[in-house]
Amino acid sequence: MCGRRRAATLHPPIDPGVRVKPREVQRIAYATRLREGAGFEVRRAFPLPGLDQVDPFLLLDEMGPTVYAPGEAVGAPDHPHRGFETVTYVLAGEYLHEDSAGHRGSLKPGDVQWMTAGDGVIHSEQPSAQIKEEGGRVHGFQLWVNLPARDKRIAPRYQDVRAEAMPTWRSDDGRAQVKVIAGHVLGVQAQAETRSPITFVDVALDPGAEVTLDIPAAQNAFVYVFNGSMTVGALGRTARDGDMAMLTRGDTLPLRGKSPRSRALVIAGEPLDEPVVRHGPFVMNTVEEVQEAIADFQAGRFGQIAR
Repeated sequence: MCGRRRAATLHPPIDPGVRVKPREVQRIAYATRLREGAGFEVRRAFPLPGLDQVDPFLLLDEMGPTVYAPGEAVGAPDHPHRGFETVTYVLAGEYLHEDSAGHRGSLKPGDVQWMTAGDGVIHSEQPSAQIKEEGGRVHGFQLWVNLPARDKRIAPRYQDVRAEAMPTWRSDDGRAQVKVIAGHVLGVQAQAETRSPITFVDVALDPGAEVTLDIPAAQNAFVYVFNGSMTVGALGRTARDGDMAMLTRGDTLPLRGKSPRSRALVIAGEPLDEPVVRHGPFVMNTVEEVQEAIADFQAGRFGQIAR
């Protein structure tokens, strides 16, 4: 059922005349395991009861990690999207994608695909034929990014960033690494272009290694730990594997590794502060717009994947 929702206000407004402090952990939620698509397992950081979205973000799923036996691997067969973007980040395995606009390709470990669904596409994401036939380990993430009202009906677009071209910051001793998927962090500019201001990085820290990220104060921000544990903020709150730490306002984020190869996504974005009406794969600003999306899909106006 369609419902009208406005993004919850998770942070107080900023007084531009006050010096901003480092961000701290406001609350920690734990990801929930469930099945999506044709039955593949994810850990969902949000939406969950009590945390519907983090404006401008609509969903964060960790796909796996799962080790499939031969013939077991499944993905997300043909499905529609309109009104938002999907960001797929692969850590292990290989995914094949294709859509009704004629786009096809593969994503391998370290690759990122930023898909702007815009006006609407039929999309498919599946493990590679080799993974399906021989089995193997798959692991990755999918982030849903809301589009501002002005962009919800723009033409679909893809941006692919390959692992070898991923802009990355490394400490002099090599014990801290930050892959910059979106935004500008530690002097490193991401390749992906975004429709609203967004920061998205993958942080890897050895035990005791520290890094302080510069994140624009106007952006809502959270940390999702997916390996080991690390301390977050100047007060040193510990976040562990599967923890999603919502952050207070601030313009810097201190992080410190606590276990071998601690790893986390740090994601932030400037809130759109617009009405959100979502119905499965359709995310619009009004009930009428969602009803129109459903009607367009049912009438075949999204097209179909040519095979």
